[in-house]
Amino acid sequence: MAIETKHIVSALTKVMDPNTGQDVITMNMVRDLDVQGQQVNFTLELPSLSSEYKQELNFACIAAIQEVYPGADVNVHMMAKAGQAASPKPNNPFSHIKNIIAVASGKGGVGKSTVAVNLALGLKELGATVGLIDADLYGPSIPTMLNLQGQRPKVQSVYDKPKILPLEAYGIQVMSIGFIIEPEQAVVLRGPRLGAIIKQFFQDTIWPPLDYMIVDLPPGTGDVQLSLVQTVPVTGAVMVTTPQEVAVVDAVKAVNMFGLPSVNVPILGVVENMSWFTPEELPNNKYYLFGQGGGEKLVKQSNSAFLGQIPIVQGIREAGDAGKPIVLDKDKAITRKAFLEVAQNTAEQTRIRNEKLAPSRKVDVQ
Repeated sequence: MAIETKHIVSALTKVMDPNTGQDVITMNMVRDLDVQGQQVNFTLELPSLSSEYKQELNFACIAAIQEVYPGADVNVHMMAKAGQAASPKPNNPFSHIKNIIAVASGKGGVGKSTVAVNLALGLKELGATVGLIDADLYGPSIPTMLNLQGQRPKVQSVYDKPKILPLEAYGIQVMSIGFIIEPEQAVVLRGPRLGAIIKQFFQDTIWPPLDYMIVDLPPGTGDVQLSLVQTVPVTGAVMVTTPQEVAVVDAVKAVNMFGLPSVNVPILGVVENMSWFTPEELPNNKYYLFGQGGGEKLVKQSNSAFLGQIPIVQGIREAGDAGKPIVLDKDKAITRKAFLEVAQNTAEQTRIRNEKLAPSRKVDVQ
């Protein structure tokens, strides 16, 4: 029975990468596949040759191929990913996630989660593959905003290690502590435990290949923020503020945290939320309840771009409470356009950042 390359590739899609939970074909780990008669040779590219799962992967590849072709002589050559041969631990085990974007604010109540959810769905509307992590561990609101209350993620075993499968809403992959605890349960955790949960959301969750991972951070500059930059290479941060001075003053502190030499996360831009009030029955009227100019001021202080302004519209609140964010509602032209503009500008600033700056790295924060 002649061995066909396409059947070998199909068989290897059943072999899982232990770091990501994705198959080795999707993760582009198979190199130089060569079939000569009954002999199958290929190279398996690993993050490092010290990988604890190296032997299991070797046996899994052989077993998967011999399940289709029992007489196949399979030779798997292990190779470290280029540039990481001397490193026992790769800097970025999440290479299948192209951009990790933190959505941050200096204080609560500025609509950061609303912006994060609509940004994620806006990027999806523009054709990107998107994931969303609710890292606001003390006040997880994303399950409500995406109509996922009461749902629980499934667990899948990968080489005898349990991995979490994120939930899906409107075509994006979502993970939140709100899927694990009861809605009325208070989250009472110290710093190290907060950091462990952030790591679990990335390292123990099976994320598919993504163009963007949006991370909704809690307000301020605490343990969760530091845990994030220590766990994954963050591409950049989107800052959310309202026009009023008290919000801008606190947002500057968050900007300065990302700008610390030990952190060094670029600010992609600023979203000014609650820029003005527009009654639905008077769509051309603007009432500046929180003043004007705060977003522009933060743009100058952060040396970044203005990503967009979001008005106060009753429909935004109603859509969030109903579990269907307003960027999805084509009947709400003004607010949908505002959030799509934020998504387009964020995508553009991410492209510029990736062209001009070196790839992100995890950081060591003392």
